[in-house]
Amino acid sequence: EPALKKGSWSPLLSRGRDVIGSVLRTKDNTKPVFVSPGHKLDTESARDIALECARGYRIPEPTRRADIYVAGLKKEVSVLA
Repeated sequence: EPALKKGSWSPLLSRGRDVIGSVLRTKDNTKPVFVSPGHKLDTESARDIALECARGYRIPEPTRRADIYVAGLKKEVSVLA
């Protein structure tokens, strides 16, 4: 597990001990997030992008906004049901 300071990270390892991502602290003294690279993106770049997108919240902004949007849709669907 990474240190408690924002920006601290540890490698995320597979059972075979291959680096498959990062365990990243996006805010001081909060639970870390798990970041894995996507298509044509290396682990370091994925980690840097995730940290840049974590603007005051633990979860990076694109994921946070998607979660908020889906939560709103769930409320609409439950009202209609």
